[in-house]
Amino acid sequence: MAVNVNVNNHNLGTLDMLGNKLRFGAFIAPFHAMDENPTLCLERDLELVQWMDKLGFDEAWIGEHHSAGFELIASPELFIATVAERTRNIRLGTGVSSLPYHHPLMLADRINQLDHITRGRVMFGVGPGALPSDAFMMGIPVAKQRDRMDEALAVLVPLLRGETVSASTEWFELKDARLQMTPFSRPSVEITVASQVSPTGAQAAGLHGLGLLSIGATSTGGFNALASNWAIAEEAARAAGNTMDRNQWRLVGPMHIAATREQARADVQFGLHNWLHYFRDVAALPLAPDDGTDPVDALIANGMAVIGTPDDAVAQIERLQAQSGGFGAFLLMDHNWASWDAKRRSYEMLARYVMPRLQNLNDNRIASIDWAAKNRPEFIGQVQAAVGARIVGHIAAKGTDNISPEILAALAAAAKQA
Repeated sequence: MAVNVNVNNHNLGTLDMLGNKLRFGAFIAPFHAMDENPTLCLERDLELVQWMDKLGFDEAWIGEHHSAGFELIASPELFIATVAERTRNIRLGTGVSSLPYHHPLMLADRINQLDHITRGRVMFGVGPGALPSDAFMMGIPVAKQRDRMDEALAVLVPLLRGETVSASTEWFELKDARLQMTPFSRPSVEITVASQVSPTGAQAAGLHGLGLLSIGATSTGGFNALASNWAIAEEAARAAGNTMDRNQWRLVGPMHIAATREQARADVQFGLHNWLHYFRDVAALPLAPDDGTDPVDALIANGMAVIGTPDDAVAQIERLQAQSGGFGAFLLMDHNWASWDAKRRSYEMLARYVMPRLQNLNDNRIASIDWAAKNRPEFIGQVQAAVGARIVGHIAAKGTDNISPEILAALAAAAKQA
């Protein structure tokens, strides 16, 4: 039987065709104050990802660090294996695996195993290693970290696709190497390359046709480099016969939101000073001035962070969209600026009030309620007419003995108006 379908978007208002849904997640280094129990800190990180899974976040990326005491997770693979058993839907990525620290075959084998045991929920984020103190302890020259990342990535990509690889460098060798299991995800796990200000990550992503993870997207340098780094990635991709996909581009920035700006500012007094101390005095990144001025004002003014309301969070993401030209996912740079309860509320508010606006989740609901309100007089009139007709029919058949005086008066008034 033929079915005629007439699609009319104007029935519920004018709606644009929906594109890819912006994804949300977190980049969990993590950052933990030095006066807390580290075992409990790790447990809260696991609980955070469980909370994100319940709230409908799409992704969680887990860091790798081996020194400086503040970023506690040494093995993102172990963390992912643990939290995968506690969650249902959220995808889990290494954020990032520091490639110079691992023999490529061993790392590829671990990631491939995770791909199978998570049934394809794992993602593979890669980088050269962020802390020079990590490289120092392993005797790796900092000047060679990015070269070694490129060398490792060149063999990791085909290995994770199930190919056989032979290669020889100054720091590793592969002889007819291949993984025992073909990948669960096809053609392989999703691979993304970390990028901050330098073009290294963007060039590597383009060369291999991988995703891009802009970790410092809201810092002044990182924000200004967004469009240029994407252009570098696209140029490198064209030269290599690849295509870059903006849906595989992730931008990272810190936020803490509350019902009011005043509440958000009060919340971050709990732990912002610890985070700033780490970046000023250990990681050597001057994210806010140390001259006695209010660091909250500085972080907000320079665009580095959102400490405010859901409206402020939406504005920040729209600012990033305009600067970058579009991306696939926004990742909260996880921190412990606020107490555990306030932090959980911040994630919940983002899920309840920020995601819907940027994912167009309520567009049809709004169009529907507006349409129903606009046509209410007609709908109410039809209901009243239908009810009135039934009452009149009852009176004709049974009389008015069981009909209330109010209804009889209403019928009389309607008859006069007619």
